Amino acid sequence: GLDMKPNERCCSFDGDADRIVYYYKDTAGHFHLIDGDKIATLISIFLKELLAKVGRTLKMAVVQTAYANGSSTRYLEETLKVPVHCVKTGVKHLHHKAQEFDVGVYFEANGHGTVLFSKAAETQIRQLAKEEKDDEKREAAKVLENMIDLINQTVGDAVSDMLVIEAILALKGLTVQQWDALYTDLPNRLLKVQDADRRVIDTADAERRAVAPPGLQEKIDGLVQKYRLSRAFVRPSGTEDVVRIYAEADTQENADALAHEVSLAVYHLAGGRGAPPQP
Repeated sequence: GLDMKPNERCCSFDGDADRIVYYYKDTAGHFHLIDGDKIATLISIFLKELLAKVGRTLKMAVVQTAYANGSSTRYLEETLKVPVHCVKTGVKHLHHKAQEFDVGVYFEANGHGTVLFSKAAETQIRQLAKEEKDDEKREAAKVLENMIDLINQTVGDAVSDMLVIEAILALKGLTVQQWDALYTDLPNRLLKVQDADRRVIDTADAERRAVAPPGLQEKIDGLVQKYRLSRAFVRPSGTEDVVRIYAEADTQENADALAHEVSLAVYHLAGGRGAPPQP
């Protein structure tokens, strides 16, 4: 294993280096994972500051899936005041939506993502970096230009993502703990239910609502109301005959309980296979 010193910043890539996550161990020995949601948040903070300094009306947005932690969505929308758009699971959906903005930031929770700059935004930024008379605006434009050159806009590239993150942490003088402390993730739980036919389940609203079978969404809505800061959704797996369940709430105990109750609802209303799910 890795010999991690307390508060030492670490990161890992997946096998083909298109996903990246950061992590550290605190002084009490607790492991902290910094996922794609927090990576998107850090990059958004940095880009928003630079865009404000440049003083152009370039539209920036963050694109997430339903799996993004509710705390990250709340922080981006309410604290950072950045528009957040939710799309169906899968990088192709995130990438497509991010192309609609001057600056589109997207990361799946698993650390797969990038930043896209529109051609018009890129042209403006490069022009400002060269010709802007105001020193502060020109310097901000130069940093943005460097960001455009550093980030790989074609696809998730863990190496270039790491360089962008390291540059931002250095320029802002942030420790990994300060980055982690931007917001606290809501406890969550992922489960799956074996289903006779996953196609029984149909979803809408970027997979956040179940429109079939009848009665399932109403049941989920009722269960969600029992817990604070909670939400839950179900979606058919794209690869196997299972239904995936995501639940989050104010405590791990509540997230676990909600996920289990939703899994029972899926089992009974959507043709579960085998024995009913156990807590």
